[in-house]
Amino acid sequence: MCFLNEKKREKKMKNINNGFFLCMLVLLLCFVHSGIAIDPFSHSHSLKTECVTKPPRSSGKQELILLSRSVEDDSDQEWEIDGNGAIREMSQRIQLQQGIIYSFSAWVKLREGNNKKVGVVFMSENGKLVHGGEVRAKQGCWSLLNGGIVPNVSGPVDIFFESEDREAKIYAKNVSLKQFSKEEWKLKQDRLIEKIRKNKVRFEVTYKNKTAVKDAVISLKQTKPSFLLGCAMNFRILQSEGYRKWFASRFAITSFTNEMKWYTTEKVRGQENYTAADSMLKFAEENEILVRGHTVLWDDPKMQPSWLPKIKDPEEVMNVTLNRINSVMKRYKGKLTGWDVVNENLHWDYFEKLLGANASSRFYNLGHKLDPDVTLFVNEYNTIENPEEVTATPLKVKEKMEEILAYQGNENIKGAIGAQGHFSPTQPNLAYMRSALDTLGSLGLPVWITELDMPKCPNQAKYMEEILREAYSHPAVEGIIIFAGPEVSGFDKLTLADKDFNNTETGDVIDKLLKEWQQKDSEVPNIFTVDAENEEEDVSLLHGLYNVNVSHPQIKNLSTSLCLEVTKEMGERQVVRVVINA
Repeated sequence: MCFLNEKKREKKMKNINNGFFLCMLVLLLCFVHSGIAIDPFSHSHSLKTECVTKPPRSSGKQELILLSRSVEDDSDQEWEIDGNGAIREMSQRIQLQQGIIYSFSAWVKLREGNNKKVGVVFMSENGKLVHGGEVRAKQGCWSLLNGGIVPNVSGPVDIFFESEDREAKIYAKNVSLKQFSKEEWKLKQDRLIEKIRKNKVRFEVTYKNKTAVKDAVISLKQTKPSFLLGCAMNFRILQSEGYRKWFASRFAITSFTNEMKWYTTEKVRGQENYTAADSMLKFAEENEILVRGHTVLWDDPKMQPSWLPKIKDPEEVMNVTLNRINSVMKRYKGKLTGWDVVNENLHWDYFEKLLGANASSRFYNLGHKLDPDVTLFVNEYNTIENPEEVTATPLKVKEKMEEILAYQGNENIKGAIGAQGHFSPTQPNLAYMRSALDTLGSLGLPVWITELDMPKCPNQAKYMEEILREAYSHPAVEGIIIFAGPEVSGFDKLTLADKDFNNTETGDVIDKLLKEWQQKDSEVPNIFTVDAENEEEDVSLLHGLYNVNVSHPQIKNLSTSLCLEVTKEMGERQVVRVVINA
Protein backbone atom coordinates (compact mmCIF):
# COMPACT_ATOMS: atom_id res chain seq x y z
CA MET A 1 0.00 0.00 0.00
CA CYS A 2 1.18 3.51 -0.75
CA PHE A 3 0.10 6.45 1.45
CA LEU A 4 0.89 10.15 1.14
CA ASN A 5 1.35 12.40 4.12
CA GLU A 6 -0.11 15.92 4.03
CA LYS A 7 3.18 17.68 3.17
CA LYS A 8 3.91 15.40 0.22
CA ARG A 9 0.39 15.75 -1.05
CA GLU A 10 0.57 19.55 -0.84
CA LYS A 11 3.87 19.56 -2.71
CA LYS A 12 2.45 17.49 -5.54
CA MET A 13 -0.68 19.59 -5.72
CA LYS A 14 1.47 22.72 -6.20
CA ASN A 15 2.75 21.16 -9.41
CA ILE A 16 -0.65 21.58 -11.02
CA ASN A 17 -0.25 24.35 -13.57
CA ASN A 18 -3.77 24.61 -14.92
CA GLY A 19 -5.67 26.00 -11.94
CA PHE A 20 -7.56 22.77 -11.35
CA PHE A 21 -7.92 21.31 -7.86
CA LEU A 22 -7.01 17.66 -7.37
CA CYS A 23 -10.09 16.11 -5.87
CA MET A 24 -8.53 12.80 -4.98
CA LEU A 25 -5.44 10.69 -5.48
CA VAL A 26 -6.28 7.35 -7.05
CA LEU A 27 -3.59 4.73 -6.46
CA LEU A 28 -4.89 1.83 -8.52
CA LEU A 29 -4.37 -1.92 -8.19
CA CYS A 30 -3.55 -4.22 -11.09
CA PHE A 31 -6.70 -6.25 -11.68
CA VAL A 32 -8.58 -8.20 -14.34
CA HIS A 33 -12.33 -7.69 -14.48
CA SER A 34 -15.03 -8.20 -17.07
CA GLY A 35 -17.77 -5.90 -18.28
CA ILE A 36 -16.41 -2.54 -17.09
CA ALA A 37 -14.01 -0.86 -19.53
CA ILE A 38 -15.16 1.34 -22.39
CA ASP A 39 -13.49 0.37 -25.66
CA PRO A 40 -12.01 3.63 -27.05
CA PHE A 41 -12.91 2.40 -30.55
CA SER A 42 -16.52 1.63 -29.73
CA HIS A 43 -18.54 3.34 -32.44
CA SER A 44 -21.51 3.51 -30.09
CA HIS A 45 -19.61 5.71 -27.64
CA SER A 46 -17.26 7.64 -29.92
CA LEU A 47 -19.48 10.66 -30.54
CA LYS A 48 -21.68 10.77 -27.44
CA THR A 49 -21.47 13.06 -24.45
CA GLU A 50 -24.99 12.83 -23.11
CA CYS A 51 -25.56 12.26 -19.40
CA VAL A 52 -27.08 8.87 -18.55
CA THR A 53 -28.95 7.78 -15.44
CA LYS A 54 -26.93 4.58 -15.25
CA PRO A 55 -23.63 3.76 -17.00
CA PRO A 56 -24.22 1.24 -19.80
CA ARG A 57 -23.04 -2.33 -19.46
CA SER A 58 -20.13 -3.45 -21.57
CA SER A 59 -20.39 -6.72 -23.43
CA GLY A 60 -17.72 -9.38 -23.43
CA LYS A 61 -14.57 -9.76 -21.37
CA GLN A 62 -12.45 -6.64 -21.05
CA GLU A 63 -8.86 -7.18 -19.96
CA LEU A 64 -8.17 -4.32 -17.60
CA ILE A 65 -4.85 -3.68 -15.98
CA LEU A 66 -6.50 -1.81 -13.14
CA LEU A 67 -9.75 -1.17 -11.38
CA SER A 68 -9.94 1.38 -8.61
CA ARG A 69 -12.65 -0.44 -6.78
CA SER A 70 -14.53 -3.62 -7.59
CA VAL A 71 -17.93 -2.21 -8.53
CA GLU A 72 -20.25 -4.57 -10.39
CA ASP A 73 -22.32 -3.12 -13.24
CA ASP A 74 -25.59 -3.97 -11.52
CA SER A 75 -24.51 -2.45 -8.20
CA ASP A 76 -25.77 0.86 -6.85
CA GLN A 77 -22.51 1.45 -4.99
CA GLU A 78 -20.67 4.64 -5.84
CA TRP A 79 -17.11 5.63 -5.23
CA GLU A 80 -17.15 9.00 -3.49
CA ILE A 81 -14.30 11.45 -3.98
CA ASP A 82 -14.02 14.17 -1.38
CA GLY A 83 -13.63 17.60 -2.93
CA ASN A 84 -11.70 18.76 0.15
CA GLY A 85 -8.82 16.47 -0.75
CA ALA A 86 -9.42 13.73 1.83
CA ILE A 87 -8.06 10.44 0.58
CA ARG A 88 -10.70 7.76 1.02
CA GLU A 89 -9.35 4.91 -1.10
CA MET A 90 -5.80 3.56 -1.25
CA SER A 91 -4.10 0.76 -3.13
CA GLN A 92 -0.91 0.24 -5.14
CA ARG A 93 0.28 2.69 -7.77
CA ILE A 94 0.40 1.68 -11.42
CA GLN A 95 3.53 0.67 -13.31
CA LEU A 96 3.37 1.85 -16.94
CA GLN A 97 5.53 0.68 -19.83
CA GLN A 98 7.08 2.94 -22.42
CA GLY A 99 5.38 2.79 -25.81
CA ILE A 100 2.23 1.06 -24.57
CA ILE A 101 -1.06 2.91 -25.18
CA TYR A 102 -3.21 3.21 -22.05
CA SER A 103 -6.86 4.10 -22.53
CA PHE A 104 -8.61 5.54 -19.48
CA SER A 105 -12.35 5.63 -18.86
CA ALA A 106 -14.62 6.47 -15.94
CA TRP A 107 -18.22 7.50 -15.41
CA VAL A 108 -18.46 10.60 -13.21
CA LYS A 109 -21.19 12.77 -11.73
CA LEU A 110 -21.52 15.58 -9.21
CA ARG A 111 -23.17 15.37 -5.81
CA GLU A 112 -24.50 18.88 -6.45
CA GLY A 113 -24.22 21.57 -9.09
CA ASN A 114 -23.86 21.26 -12.86
CA ASN A 115 -21.36 21.69 -15.68
CA LYS A 116 -18.16 21.37 -13.68
CA LYS A 117 -15.11 20.17 -15.54
CA VAL A 118 -13.70 16.90 -14.25
CA GLY A 119 -10.45 15.53 -15.65
CA VAL A 120 -7.90 12.80 -15.14
CA VAL A 121 -4.19 13.45 -14.48
CA PHE A 122 -1.26 11.02 -14.56
CA MET A 123 1.67 11.99 -12.32
CA SER A 124 5.12 10.37 -12.46
CA GLU A 125 7.50 10.04 -9.50
CA ASN A 126 9.29 13.26 -10.44
CA GLY A 127 6.01 15.19 -10.30
CA LYS A 128 5.59 15.54 -14.08
CA LEU A 129 1.91 15.72 -14.99
CA VAL A 130 0.10 14.40 -18.06
CA HIS A 131 -3.51 15.51 -18.36
CA GLY A 132 -5.36 12.59 -19.82
CA GLY A 133 -8.80 13.99 -20.68
CA GLU A 134 -11.80 15.87 -19.29
CA VAL A 135 -15.59 16.06 -19.37
CA ARG A 136 -18.39 18.29 -18.09
CA ALA A 137 -19.99 16.54 -15.12
CA LYS A 138 -23.52 17.14 -13.83
CA GLN A 139 -25.67 16.29 -10.88
CA GLY A 140 -28.06 13.36 -11.15
CA CYS A 141 -26.59 11.65 -14.22
CA TRP A 142 -23.32 10.06 -15.31
CA SER A 143 -20.94 11.48 -17.92
CA LEU A 144 -18.23 9.47 -19.64
CA LEU A 145 -14.70 10.71 -18.99
CA ASN A 146 -12.22 9.11 -21.34
CA GLY A 147 -8.64 9.75 -22.38
CA GLY A 148 -5.33 8.13 -21.65
CA ILE A 149 -1.56 8.24 -21.85
CA VAL A 150 1.31 6.89 -23.95
CA PRO A 151 4.30 7.11 -21.57
CA ASN A 152 7.69 8.14 -22.96
CA VAL A 153 9.45 6.25 -20.16
CA SER A 154 8.54 3.23 -18.09
CA GLY A 155 7.77 3.75 -14.44
CA PRO A 156 5.09 4.19 -11.77
CA VAL A 157 2.37 6.83 -11.99
CA ASP A 158 -0.29 8.11 -9.64
CA ILE A 159 -3.67 8.86 -11.13
CA PHE A 160 -5.75 11.83 -9.98
CA PHE A 161 -9.15 13.20 -10.69
CA GLU A 162 -9.19 16.98 -11.01
CA SER A 163 -11.88 19.63 -10.96
CA GLU A 164 -12.00 23.35 -11.69
CA ASP A 165 -14.24 23.76 -8.62
CA ARG A 166 -12.43 23.44 -5.29
CA GLU A 167 -15.69 22.62 -3.53
CA ALA A 168 -16.83 19.99 -6.02
CA LYS A 169 -17.78 16.57 -4.71
CA ILE A 170 -17.59 13.93 -7.38
CA TYR A 171 -18.77 10.37 -7.72
CA ALA A 172 -16.87 8.03 -10.02
CA LYS A 173 -17.89 4.60 -11.22
CA ASN A 174 -16.34 1.93 -13.45
CA VAL A 175 -12.89 3.55 -13.34
CA SER A 176 -10.58 1.63 -15.63
CA LEU A 177 -7.37 1.70 -17.58
CA LYS A 178 -6.87 -0.61 -20.54
CA GLN A 179 -3.57 -1.28 -22.27
CA PHE A 180 -2.87 -1.75 -25.97
CA SER A 181 0.31 -2.55 -27.83
CA LYS A 182 0.89 -0.45 -30.96
CA GLU A 183 -0.06 -3.51 -33.03
CA GLU A 184 -3.33 -4.00 -31.14
CA TRP A 185 -4.19 -0.32 -31.47
CA LYS A 186 -3.61 -0.38 -35.24
CA LEU A 187 -5.74 -3.50 -35.58
CA LYS A 188 -8.57 -1.65 -33.83
CA GLN A 189 -8.07 1.29 -36.19
CA ASP A 190 -8.19 -0.93 -39.27
CA ARG A 191 -11.40 -2.62 -38.16
CA LEU A 192 -13.07 0.73 -37.51
CA ILE A 193 -11.91 2.08 -40.87
CA GLU A 194 -13.79 -0.74 -42.56
CA LYS A 195 -16.97 0.48 -40.84
CA ILE A 196 -16.64 4.24 -41.21
CA ARG A 197 -14.79 4.70 -44.52
CA LYS A 198 -16.32 1.95 -46.68
CA ASN A 199 -19.71 0.68 -47.82
CA LYS A 200 -20.88 -2.61 -49.24
CA VAL A 201 -22.25 -1.97 -52.73
CA ARG A 202 -24.38 -4.36 -54.76
CA PHE A 203 -25.30 -3.83 -58.40
CA GLU A 204 -28.63 -5.09 -59.70
CA VAL A 205 -28.85 -4.93 -63.51
CA THR A 206 -32.30 -5.45 -65.10
CA TYR A 207 -34.19 -4.92 -68.33
CA LYS A 208 -37.15 -2.53 -68.40
CA ASN A 209 -39.45 -5.42 -67.53
CA LYS A 210 -37.44 -5.94 -64.33
CA THR A 211 -35.94 -9.21 -65.56
CA ALA A 212 -32.40 -9.66 -64.26
CA VAL A 213 -29.53 -9.32 -66.72
CA LYS A 214 -27.26 -12.13 -65.67
CA ASP A 215 -23.57 -12.14 -66.50
CA ALA A 216 -23.51 -8.37 -66.91
CA VAL A 217 -20.02 -6.94 -66.74
CA ILE A 218 -19.32 -3.88 -64.63
CA SER A 219 -16.17 -1.82 -64.48
CA LEU A 220 -15.50 0.70 -61.72
CA LYS A 221 -12.98 3.48 -61.30
CA GLN A 222 -12.82 5.92 -58.41
CA THR A 223 -12.55 9.50 -59.65
CA LYS A 224 -12.51 11.27 -56.29
CA PRO A 225 -12.09 9.94 -52.75
CA SER A 226 -14.44 11.26 -50.08
CA PHE A 227 -11.73 11.60 -47.43
CA LEU A 228 -9.10 14.12 -48.49
CA LEU A 229 -5.49 14.22 -47.34
CA GLY A 230 -4.29 17.62 -48.51
CA CYS A 231 -1.33 19.92 -48.13
CA ALA A 232 -0.84 23.64 -47.57
CA MET A 233 0.96 25.75 -50.15
CA ASN A 234 2.63 29.16 -50.20
CA PHE A 235 3.62 31.80 -52.74
CA ARG A 236 6.75 29.85 -53.73
CA ILE A 237 4.54 27.56 -55.79
CA LEU A 238 4.13 30.44 -58.25
CA GLN A 239 7.93 30.57 -58.69
CA SER A 240 8.67 26.86 -59.24
CA GLU A 241 7.30 24.64 -61.98
CA GLY A 242 8.72 21.63 -60.15
CA TYR A 243 6.80 22.56 -57.00
CA ARG A 244 3.59 22.91 -59.03
CA LYS A 245 4.02 19.52 -60.73
CA TRP A 246 4.92 17.86 -57.43
CA PHE A 247 1.84 19.31 -55.74
CA ALA A 248 -0.73 18.73 -58.50
CA SER A 249 0.30 15.07 -58.86
CA ARG A 250 -0.60 14.36 -55.22
CA PHE A 251 -3.11 16.60 -53.51
CA ALA A 252 -6.78 17.41 -54.07
CA ILE A 253 -7.20 20.05 -51.36
CA THR A 254 -5.06 22.85 -49.95
CA SER A 255 -5.03 26.01 -47.87
CA PHE A 256 -2.67 28.96 -48.30
CA THR A 257 -0.33 29.70 -45.43
CA ASN A 258 -0.32 33.53 -45.47
CA GLU A 259 -1.51 34.74 -48.85
CA MET A 260 -5.18 35.28 -47.89
CA LYS A 261 -4.49 36.82 -44.48
CA TRP A 262 -5.35 40.44 -43.81
CA TYR A 263 -1.78 41.53 -43.10
CA THR A 264 -0.81 40.20 -46.56
CA THR A 265 -3.67 41.52 -48.66
CA GLU A 266 -3.85 45.02 -47.11
CA LYS A 267 -0.37 45.98 -45.96
CA VAL A 268 -1.29 49.62 -46.39
CA ARG A 269 -4.71 50.74 -45.24
CA GLY A 270 -7.09 51.04 -48.16
CA GLN A 271 -4.68 49.42 -50.65
CA GLU A 272 -5.77 45.82 -51.15
CA ASN A 273 -3.61 43.43 -53.14
CA TYR A 274 -4.87 39.91 -53.84
CA THR A 275 -2.39 39.14 -56.61
CA ALA A 276 -0.66 36.18 -54.95
CA ALA A 277 -3.86 34.64 -53.57
CA ASP A 278 -5.64 35.01 -56.94
CA SER A 279 -2.75 33.39 -58.82
CA MET A 280 -2.55 30.48 -56.37
CA LEU A 281 -6.32 29.98 -56.59
CA LYS A 282 -6.10 29.95 -60.38
CA PHE A 283 -3.44 27.22 -60.22
CA ALA A 284 -5.63 25.21 -57.84
CA GLU A 285 -8.72 25.55 -60.04
CA GLU A 286 -6.79 24.53 -63.17
CA ASN A 287 -5.70 21.36 -61.39
CA GLU A 288 -9.06 20.64 -59.69
CA ILE A 289 -7.60 21.27 -56.23
CA LEU A 290 -10.08 22.44 -53.59
CA VAL A 291 -9.11 25.38 -51.35
CA ARG A 292 -9.89 26.08 -47.68
CA GLY A 293 -9.85 29.78 -46.86
CA HIS A 294 -7.33 30.76 -44.19
CA THR A 295 -8.12 33.16 -42.62
CA VAL A 296 -10.68 36.02 -42.71
CA LEU A 297 -9.57 37.43 -39.33
CA TRP A 298 -7.05 36.46 -36.68
CA ASP A 299 -7.66 37.23 -33.01
CA ASP A 300 -3.95 37.38 -32.15
CA PRO A 301 -2.99 41.05 -31.57
CA LYS A 302 0.44 40.42 -33.13
CA MET A 303 -1.09 39.12 -36.36
CA GLN A 304 -2.92 42.24 -37.52
CA PRO A 305 -2.02 44.61 -40.36
CA SER A 306 0.61 46.95 -38.93
CA TRP A 307 -1.72 49.94 -39.26
CA LEU A 308 -4.71 48.43 -37.44
CA PRO A 309 -3.47 48.67 -33.80
CA LYS A 310 -2.87 52.38 -34.36
CA ILE A 311 -6.63 52.90 -34.66
CA LYS A 312 -8.00 53.61 -31.18
CA ASP A 313 -11.63 54.42 -31.96
CA PRO A 314 -13.71 51.17 -31.63
CA GLU A 315 -16.23 52.37 -34.22
CA GLU A 316 -13.46 52.91 -36.74
CA VAL A 317 -11.97 49.49 -35.92
CA MET A 318 -15.39 47.96 -36.56
CA ASN A 319 -15.71 49.73 -39.90
CA VAL A 320 -12.35 48.56 -41.26
CA THR A 321 -12.97 45.05 -39.92
CA LEU A 322 -16.37 44.82 -41.63
CA ASN A 323 -14.77 46.09 -44.81
CA ARG A 324 -12.17 43.32 -44.58
CA ILE A 325 -14.81 40.61 -44.12
CA ASN A 326 -16.91 41.93 -47.00
CA SER A 327 -13.93 42.32 -49.29
CA VAL A 328 -12.34 38.89 -48.93
CA MET A 329 -15.50 36.82 -48.60
CA LYS A 330 -17.26 38.45 -51.55
CA ARG A 331 -14.14 38.10 -53.68
CA TYR A 332 -13.91 34.34 -53.11
CA LYS A 333 -17.62 33.52 -52.75
CA GLY A 334 -18.39 30.11 -54.22
CA LYS A 335 -14.70 29.35 -54.81
CA LEU A 336 -13.70 27.87 -51.43
CA THR A 337 -14.74 24.82 -49.43
CA GLY A 338 -14.49 26.61 -46.07
CA TRP A 339 -13.23 29.61 -44.14
CA ASP A 340 -11.44 30.06 -40.85
CA VAL A 341 -13.46 33.13 -39.84
CA VAL A 342 -11.74 34.28 -36.65
CA ASN A 343 -8.58 32.23 -36.26
CA GLU A 344 -7.57 31.10 -32.74
CA ASN A 345 -10.26 33.04 -30.89
CA LEU A 346 -9.91 30.98 -27.74
CA HIS A 347 -6.22 31.74 -27.31
CA TRP A 348 -6.67 35.40 -28.25
CA ASP A 349 -9.34 38.10 -27.97
CA TYR A 350 -8.09 41.12 -29.91
CA PHE A 351 -11.47 41.91 -31.47
CA GLU A 352 -13.44 41.02 -28.36
CA LYS A 353 -11.49 43.52 -26.27
CA LEU A 354 -12.11 46.28 -28.79
CA LEU A 355 -15.60 45.44 -30.03
CA GLY A 356 -17.32 43.44 -27.30
CA ALA A 357 -17.62 39.84 -26.11
CA ASN A 358 -19.83 38.77 -29.05
CA ALA A 359 -17.50 40.11 -31.74
CA SER A 360 -16.55 36.70 -33.13
CA SER A 361 -20.14 35.46 -33.18
CA ARG A 362 -21.16 38.61 -35.09
CA PHE A 363 -18.40 38.05 -37.64
CA TYR A 364 -19.54 34.47 -38.22
CA ASN A 365 -23.05 35.83 -38.68
CA LEU A 366 -21.88 38.25 -41.36
CA GLY A 367 -19.75 35.58 -43.01
CA HIS A 368 -22.74 33.27 -43.29
CA LYS A 369 -24.83 36.03 -44.88
CA LEU A 370 -22.11 36.80 -47.41
CA ASP A 371 -21.59 33.15 -48.42
CA PRO A 372 -24.33 30.87 -47.01
CA ASP A 373 -22.96 27.74 -48.68
CA VAL A 374 -19.41 27.88 -47.37
CA THR A 375 -18.39 25.99 -44.22
CA LEU A 376 -17.28 28.28 -41.38
CA PHE A 377 -14.60 26.91 -39.04
CA VAL A 378 -13.52 27.48 -35.48
CA ASN A 379 -9.79 26.82 -35.85
CA GLU A 380 -7.48 26.29 -32.83
CA TYR A 381 -4.13 24.83 -31.82
CA ASN A 382 -3.13 22.54 -28.93
CA THR A 383 -6.60 21.00 -28.99
CA ILE A 384 -5.70 17.43 -29.98
CA GLU A 385 -1.92 17.53 -29.74
CA ASN A 386 -1.14 18.94 -26.30
CA PRO A 387 -2.84 17.52 -23.17
CA GLU A 388 -1.18 20.26 -21.08
CA GLU A 389 -3.29 22.90 -22.83
CA VAL A 390 -5.77 24.79 -20.65
CA THR A 391 -6.96 27.52 -23.04
CA ALA A 392 -8.18 25.56 -26.07
CA THR A 393 -9.01 22.14 -24.67
CA PRO A 394 -11.38 20.02 -26.77
CA LEU A 395 -14.19 20.85 -24.35
CA LYS A 396 -13.60 24.61 -24.69
CA VAL A 397 -13.37 24.46 -28.48
CA LYS A 398 -16.65 22.55 -28.59
CA GLU A 399 -18.26 25.11 -26.29
CA LYS A 400 -16.92 27.98 -28.44
CA MET A 401 -18.63 26.49 -31.47
CA GLU A 402 -21.83 26.09 -29.46
CA GLU A 403 -21.57 29.73 -28.36
CA ILE A 404 -21.24 30.92 -31.96
CA LEU A 405 -24.16 28.79 -33.16
CA ALA A 406 -26.32 30.00 -30.25
CA TYR A 407 -25.90 33.65 -31.28
CA GLN A 408 -29.08 35.06 -32.81
CA GLY A 409 -29.22 34.32 -36.54
CA ASN A 410 -26.39 31.76 -36.49
CA GLU A 411 -28.46 28.61 -36.05
CA ASN A 412 -28.24 27.68 -39.74
CA ILE A 413 -24.51 28.27 -40.16
CA LYS A 414 -22.61 25.40 -41.77
CA GLY A 415 -20.18 25.09 -38.88
CA ALA A 416 -17.09 22.93 -38.55
CA ILE A 417 -14.16 22.51 -36.21
CA GLY A 418 -10.53 22.82 -37.24
CA ALA A 419 -7.88 21.26 -35.00
CA GLN A 420 -4.51 22.52 -36.17
CA GLY A 421 -2.33 19.69 -34.89
CA HIS A 422 1.13 21.20 -34.31
CA PHE A 423 2.63 18.15 -32.59
CA SER A 424 5.85 18.13 -30.60
CA PRO A 425 8.71 15.85 -31.78
CA THR A 426 7.87 13.13 -29.27
CA GLN A 427 5.66 10.07 -29.08
CA PRO A 428 2.10 11.33 -29.72
CA ASN A 429 -0.49 10.52 -27.07
CA LEU A 430 -2.89 8.63 -29.32
CA ALA A 431 -5.29 7.77 -26.50
CA TYR A 432 -5.69 11.45 -25.63
CA MET A 433 -5.99 12.41 -29.30
CA ARG A 434 -8.83 9.91 -29.76
CA SER A 435 -10.70 11.20 -26.72
CA ALA A 436 -10.18 14.80 -27.91
CA LEU A 437 -11.68 13.93 -31.29
CA ASP A 438 -14.56 12.23 -29.47
CA THR A 439 -15.32 15.52 -27.71
CA LEU A 440 -14.99 17.65 -30.85
CA GLY A 441 -17.10 15.19 -32.83
CA SER A 442 -19.90 15.10 -30.26
CA LEU A 443 -21.42 18.22 -31.86
CA GLY A 444 -22.10 16.25 -35.02
CA LEU A 445 -20.23 18.83 -37.13
CA PRO A 446 -17.32 18.08 -39.47
CA VAL A 447 -13.88 17.97 -37.86
CA TRP A 448 -10.74 18.67 -39.88
CA ILE A 449 -7.06 18.50 -38.97
CA THR A 450 -6.06 21.78 -40.57
CA GLU A 451 -2.35 22.52 -40.08
CA LEU A 452 -0.70 19.23 -39.21
CA ASP A 453 3.05 19.35 -38.69
CA MET A 454 5.89 18.29 -36.39
CA PRO A 455 9.47 19.55 -35.98
CA LYS A 456 12.27 17.44 -37.39
CA CYS A 457 13.21 14.46 -35.21
CA PRO A 458 14.59 10.94 -35.76
CA ASN A 459 11.11 9.36 -35.60
CA GLN A 460 9.20 12.05 -37.49
CA ALA A 461 7.98 9.71 -40.26
CA LYS A 462 6.85 7.07 -37.77
CA TYR A 463 5.07 9.55 -35.50
CA MET A 464 3.39 11.34 -38.40
CA GLU A 465 2.02 8.05 -39.72
CA GLU A 466 0.61 7.24 -36.27
CA ILE A 467 -1.09 10.65 -36.06
CA LEU A 468 -2.50 10.45 -39.58
CA ARG A 469 -3.89 6.96 -39.03
CA GLU A 470 -5.44 8.06 -35.75
CA ALA A 471 -7.27 10.89 -37.50
CA TYR A 472 -8.34 8.72 -40.45
CA SER A 473 -9.75 6.05 -38.16
CA HIS A 474 -11.95 8.49 -36.23
CA PRO A 475 -15.55 8.84 -37.48
CA ALA A 476 -15.71 12.59 -36.81
CA VAL A 477 -12.74 13.52 -39.00
CA GLU A 478 -13.57 14.40 -42.61
CA GLY A 479 -10.17 15.53 -43.87
CA ILE A 480 -6.58 16.50 -43.10
CA ILE A 481 -4.33 19.27 -44.38
CA ILE A 482 -0.65 19.01 -43.53
CA PHE A 483 1.67 22.01 -43.34
CA ALA A 484 4.46 20.60 -45.45
CA GLY A 485 6.06 20.61 -48.86
CA PRO A 486 9.22 19.98 -50.87
CA GLU A 487 12.44 21.72 -49.89
CA VAL A 488 11.83 24.56 -52.35
CA SER A 489 8.58 25.44 -50.55
CA GLY A 490 10.42 26.49 -47.40
CA PHE A 491 8.46 24.18 -45.07
CA ASP A 492 11.45 23.42 -42.86
CA LYS A 493 9.58 21.49 -40.14
CA LEU A 494 7.88 18.92 -42.33
CA THR A 495 9.86 18.58 -45.55
CA LEU A 496 8.47 15.93 -47.89
CA ALA A 497 11.00 16.09 -50.77
CA ASP A 498 14.53 17.35 -51.35
CA LYS A 499 15.63 20.03 -53.85
CA ASP A 500 15.34 17.49 -56.69
CA PHE A 501 11.83 16.47 -55.52
CA ASN A 502 12.95 13.07 -54.30
CA ASN A 503 10.91 11.95 -51.29
CA THR A 504 12.15 12.20 -47.75
CA GLU A 505 11.21 9.38 -45.38
CA THR A 506 8.18 11.39 -44.24
CA GLY A 507 7.29 12.07 -47.87
CA ASP A 508 7.22 8.32 -48.47
CA VAL A 509 4.69 8.00 -45.63
CA ILE A 510 2.43 10.67 -47.15
CA ASP A 511 2.53 9.07 -50.60
CA LYS A 512 1.81 5.66 -49.11
CA LEU A 513 -1.27 6.93 -47.27
CA LEU A 514 -2.52 8.88 -50.30
CA LYS A 515 -2.56 5.61 -52.24
CA GLU A 516 -3.94 3.58 -49.36
CA TRP A 517 -6.89 5.93 -48.82
CA GLN A 518 -7.97 5.78 -52.46
CA GLN A 519 -9.74 2.80 -54.00
CA LYS A 520 -7.17 0.62 -55.71
CA ASP A 521 -7.93 -1.13 -58.98
CA SER A 522 -6.44 -4.30 -57.49
CA GLU A 523 -9.04 -4.25 -54.69
CA VAL A 524 -11.94 -3.88 -57.13
CA PRO A 525 -11.21 -5.53 -60.48
CA ASN A 526 -11.93 -3.27 -63.41
CA ILE A 527 -14.31 -5.88 -64.78
CA PHE A 528 -16.30 -8.39 -62.80
CA THR A 529 -19.39 -10.50 -63.43
CA VAL A 530 -22.61 -9.77 -61.58
CA ASP A 531 -25.23 -12.41 -60.85
CA ALA A 532 -28.37 -10.71 -59.56
CA GLU A 533 -29.07 -13.62 -57.22
CA ASN A 534 -25.57 -14.03 -55.85
CA GLU A 535 -25.16 -12.30 -52.47
CA GLU A 536 -21.40 -12.74 -52.66
CA GLU A 537 -21.17 -10.19 -55.44
CA ASP A 538 -21.28 -7.31 -52.95
CA VAL A 539 -18.14 -5.25 -53.22
CA SER A 540 -16.57 -3.11 -50.48
CA LEU A 541 -15.82 0.41 -51.71
CA LEU A 542 -14.20 3.40 -50.07
CA HIS A 543 -16.47 6.43 -49.91
CA GLY A 544 -16.15 8.69 -52.91
CA LEU A 545 -17.16 9.26 -56.55
CA TYR A 546 -16.93 6.49 -59.15
CA ASN A 547 -17.39 6.10 -62.89
CA VAL A 548 -19.37 2.93 -63.56
CA ASN A 549 -19.67 1.19 -66.94
CA VAL A 550 -22.13 -1.68 -67.52
CA SER A 551 -21.83 -3.97 -70.55
CA HIS A 552 -22.36 -7.57 -71.63
CA PRO A 553 -19.97 -9.85 -73.52
CA GLN A 554 -22.72 -11.40 -75.68
CA ILE A 555 -25.02 -8.39 -76.18
CA LYS A 556 -23.42 -5.70 -78.34
CA ASN A 557 -25.96 -2.95 -77.69
CA LEU A 558 -25.97 -3.47 -73.93
CA SER A 559 -23.81 -0.70 -72.62
CA THR A 560 -24.39 2.18 -70.24
CA SER A 561 -22.37 4.45 -67.99
CA LEU A 562 -23.23 6.28 -64.81
CA CYS A 563 -21.71 8.22 -61.94
CA LEU A 564 -21.91 6.69 -58.47
CA GLU A 565 -21.33 8.32 -55.10
CA VAL A 566 -20.64 5.97 -52.21
CA THR A 567 -21.36 7.66 -48.89
CA LYS A 568 -21.71 6.77 -45.22
CA GLU A 569 -25.27 8.14 -45.32
CA MET A 570 -26.33 5.19 -47.50
CA GLY A 571 -26.04 2.70 -44.64
CA GLU A 572 -24.01 -0.50 -44.46
CA ARG A 573 -25.11 -1.66 -47.90
CA GLN A 574 -25.81 0.49 -50.95
CA VAL A 575 -27.88 -1.10 -53.74
CA VAL A 576 -27.35 0.34 -57.21
CA ARG A 577 -30.10 -0.54 -59.70
CA VAL A 578 -29.23 -0.22 -63.38
CA VAL A 579 -32.00 -0.51 -65.98
CA ILE A 580 -30.90 -1.52 -69.49
CA ASN A 581 -32.91 -0.30 -72.49
CA ALA A 582 -31.81 -3.17 -74.77
